[in-house]
Amino acid sequence: MRTVKFRGRLHLAAEPTGHCYLKMEEDIGYRISFSSLCFINDHIGFHGTIKNSPSDFIVIEIDEQGQLVNKIIDEPNSKISKIPLEPNNFAKKQKLDLQDSSSEDGSNQESTTLMKCSSGYQNHQSALGKEDTVSDGTCKCEDKADVLSSILDEKTNELLHQFAYDIKEKWNSKTELIGPSPEFSLGRILDKSQRAILHSAIRQKYPFLITVGKNSEIVVKPNLEYKELCQLVSQEEAFDFFKYLDAKKENSKFTFKPDTNKDHRKAVHHFVNKKFGNLVETKSFPELNYNSGSSSLVVTVRFREKAHNHRKRSLPECQERKVIHTAFTLRKENLEMFEAVGFLAIKLGVIPSDFSYAGLKDKKAITYQTMVVRKVTPERLKNIEKEIEKKRMVVFNIRSVDDSLRLGQLKGNHFEIIIRNLKNQTNDSANLRERISEAIENVKNKGFVNYYGPQRFGMGRKVHTDQIGLALLKNEMVKAIKLFLTPEDLDDPVNRAKKYFLQTEDAKGTLSLMPEFKVRDRALLESLHRFGMTEEGCIQAWFSFPHSMRIFYIHAYSSKIWNEAVSYRLATYGSRVVEGDLICLDKDINDEHFPNSKVHLVTEEEEESNAYAIHQVVLPVLGYNIQYPKNKVGQWYHEILNRDGLQTCRFKVPALKLNIPGCYRQILKHPHNLSYQLMEDHDMDVKTESSNITETALSLLISFDLDASCYATVCLREIMKHDV
Repeated sequence: MRTVKFRGRLHLAAEPTGHCYLKMEEDIGYRISFSSLCFINDHIGFHGTIKNSPSDFIVIEIDEQGQLVNKIIDEPNSKISKIPLEPNNFAKKQKLDLQDSSSEDGSNQESTTLMKCSSGYQNHQSALGKEDTVSDGTCKCEDKADVLSSILDEKTNELLHQFAYDIKEKWNSKTELIGPSPEFSLGRILDKSQRAILHSAIRQKYPFLITVGKNSEIVVKPNLEYKELCQLVSQEEAFDFFKYLDAKKENSKFTFKPDTNKDHRKAVHHFVNKKFGNLVETKSFPELNYNSGSSSLVVTVRFREKAHNHRKRSLPECQERKVIHTAFTLRKENLEMFEAVGFLAIKLGVIPSDFSYAGLKDKKAITYQTMVVRKVTPERLKNIEKEIEKKRMVVFNIRSVDDSLRLGQLKGNHFEIIIRNLKNQTNDSANLRERISEAIENVKNKGFVNYYGPQRFGMGRKVHTDQIGLALLKNEMVKAIKLFLTPEDLDDPVNRAKKYFLQTEDAKGTLSLMPEFKVRDRALLESLHRFGMTEEGCIQAWFSFPHSMRIFYIHAYSSKIWNEAVSYRLATYGSRVVEGDLICLDKDINDEHFPNSKVHLVTEEEEESNAYAIHQVVLPVLGYNIQYPKNKVGQWYHEILNRDGLQTCRFKVPALKLNIPGCYRQILKHPHNLSYQLMEDHDMDVKTESSNITETALSLLISFDLDASCYATVCLREIMKHDV
């Protein structure tokens, strides 16, 4: 038996028989450090460094069809050629079907381009007839004028114009309207389709007016809600908002100007929700300004789902109206995934939970993955391409799809990694190239222990994500919040803000200190400021995170326990398959989510006949729908649950709408399509964040594929016999 020392801890490594022995050492809080995990191979290994720069660690998702997602989709043959048109083009299609719409109450569905109105009303002719410009510089006002003049006679059209002008003049002069609200009748319009067109055209041309239909007559009145909104925002904003509201453009949003006054934003929220809450919803988003240090928020309005049109529709229309899903490949560099999603959400006017993805990716790396965003058209996503480049993100392969992604909906990941500063283990004088070749071939043939990687538990030294997950499982919501906001021993703006919060529990003050790019932290603090630092307030604060992020912390705890379990299993029984082990009956296991019916309990006879191999053994990841091994490992699980106060845990957190069924995970995995090349750094384009690398340093270029939920850092650790 060999002894191998890591960071002052003594470990018993694999014997020639393949049995793995391990002495695990626990620190305060029963934490098992990553360096205390064991190995399955018995080679010596070597030292080296990874992630010297993001370009040294490239991760490319492999989709369910086995294709690398960074491959450019052939546009003519892709689904993008069949995407639904932008809402503006929906309007043109709907215009032909106005006979079927109910317009007498002003609820017609015609949709037009949002237009801006000139705030000056200087003379009778220019006050309301001024051309409105849209963002692309084209003029749209004449379209509405042509519609009105084509249906109304010249005199009625002029009288309507005069009526609108008089209303605006009285409002601008602050003169109160005395007596009943003034009205102007357009007379009876017998043709239903013409009435529908008139309702829409008048509201779009004069958003400060409303139209009412009764017995084929259209009556025009002042829009008092418009006037009320003008007391909160500018006339230009009110004009554009009511245009937006009447157009009812599906999946569109309206954004008021940036506002630093919280009370004023609250008043805008209250007005919109009180008057139009059944139609739209509002939310404040940070306004990212790279040119100034000031921070402000914008109030964004978007239509609620299924609130656009309540009339009966044919099947083709229903299919057209269903929620839009847009898929894309995201390339990010040196960026945490949740930060990337938060930034994209702000730019698209949606919320982080509108995004779905198959798995999380490394921060300090260049990563490619597929994502799907709801309620955003491909065209809208394309419009922000240049804005997100400054955040080291690129989106491509943009296309419409039918549904969201789910976690685990991938075949695996492809890795291209450079390991630099290669050298022998301490006191090893063997040829380095031979050591590297031996190590790689060993893992290629025998596999590696399928631990969850350290990134699963966060990079913090004081608090790891699994501790937060344990607190959530025990319904300790306040403790979980405090753990999330626990600072590291670093003097930077983020940790100064966290330190201030733990000292004062002043969420508002902490918000003023927390940098804008910390999207998750700020969302949590916003909720705490609104609901308070009570148990119920902390529950509400956790709901500022999407479901995938809330459950991530509980999965981190389950992953930590699984890591400890597999170390105990290998230390207790080695590579033998013993009675009471759990094995998977499927020959090819590509993911962790297979049913209990596929899991078999090894019998005494099967152990004696060596019926199964170690690579078939699985261990449960904690949850309410799993079975435990019927041997010492099963006993160990129950002892650990007692240790952590979860002996009665049902692995459901109703307060946070979290259910954790659990799953099974193979204890060993193999890399696929592994290839490598050794090079001296002077033969390479060396781009690192450190300049300490000597000119003759040897580097290893290695690439391989791993199944879903496997970690490249864990595979490299088995190869190198060294923590990376």
